[in-house]
Amino acid sequence: MNTLNTFFKHESSYIDDGCTIGEGTKIWHFSHIMSGAVIGGNCNIGQNVVVSPGVKLGNNVKVQNNVSIYTGVICEDDVFLGPSCVFTNVINPRSAVNRKNEYQKTTVGKGSSIGANATIVCGNDIGKYAFIGAGAVVTKMVPDYALIVGNPGKQTGWMSEYGQRLHFDEKGFAVCSESGQMYELKDGRVKRN
Repeated sequence: MNTLNTFFKHESSYIDDGCTIGEGTKIWHFSHIMSGAVIGGNCNIGQNVVVSPGVKLGNNVKVQNNVSIYTGVICEDDVFLGPSCVFTNVINPRSAVNRKNEYQKTTVGKGSSIGANATIVCGNDIGKYAFIGAGAVVTKMVPDYALIVGNPGKQTGWMSEYGQRLHFDEKGFAVCSESGQMYELKDGRVKRN
């Protein structure tokens, strides 16, 4: 654990030995950071959050209330995890069968947002700046900038780095209505120009 006390921890939260927590991070009421977790700087860990062993959160990750982040999950910088979203780490769990050696990895790309009550089925990486709608169930890989909604999750469009829906013209170009940034859609992939 960071011994320099450069982060805030509410007195009702638990931080196990063997964690790394970055400067400026805040950990709120009733949360539990388990051994081996790595949390970057300037993160905000909401109320009643569980961060399991080996989880890695980058810098400036925002975790809202009641989120469970299980072993195998990596969130890159600037990720937003909405209230009560959840990750899984085993495809076929059974109470009587120990499958800890079968945990699957899931990476959430830089700048992505996962909406309230969404479920991310393990082994399905989420691309950079993707936007997972509230209540969506992610059952397959998500491309960069994709907008996913529903159960099972389906791609219904593309989002900018500012979280605005992108509308591509016949030449495959779109401009973010908030930032003015230009994006290109080519061969089923979006990139920022």
